[in-house]
Amino acid sequence: MAKAGTGRAPGFTLLELMLVVAIIGILASVAIPFFYTYQLRSKTAEAKVNLGAIRVLEHSYFSEHDEFLAVVPEPPVVPGAAPTGFNESAGFDPLGFRPEGRVYFSYGVAIAADGTGYTADAAGDVDGDGFPQFWGFAKPDSSGSLTAGQVGCNVAALRVEQIGPCGSQYGTSVF
Repeated sequence: MAKAGTGRAPGFTLLELMLVVAIIGILASVAIPFFYTYQLRSKTAEAKVNLGAIRVLEHSYFSEHDEFLAVVPEPPVVPGAAPTGFNESAGFDPLGFRPEGRVYFSYGVAIAADGTGYTADAAGDVDGDGFPQFWGFAKPDSSGSLTAGQVGCNVAALRVEQIGPCGSQYGTSVF
């Protein structure tokens, strides 16, 4: 800014304005990808939280009925980058599972033949690249075997009784 009494009108020079615009551009080019990454992480957190809720509800159901409840995937198609509605009257109704609002993942539960084990899994394509993420939770049946997931989870790659990605190529990504 020009000083008063130097013969120039007060204000910013074109060079000063160009420098400020360049600095803002550099900051934006760094901040926008980080913001996008944080958005994807928060969408992925939905699957972890909802799988935890399903796990608790399945164990409550088991304590009353001596078996776990199988549930077909809802929503039936793996959502893309945009959230989709969740049909509360679908198979999750007996469990009492009702996620708030729209969801980025499809959820399903498969049970073992003897009803003593289950796999709850989730699939979603939060970044819209055509390659869905798979997350899951597996509880072995009475013989220690794992049940195949409903929505594509590779249960052999799951850590038993821990919510996590269904294999190294699923769930873990750049975000």
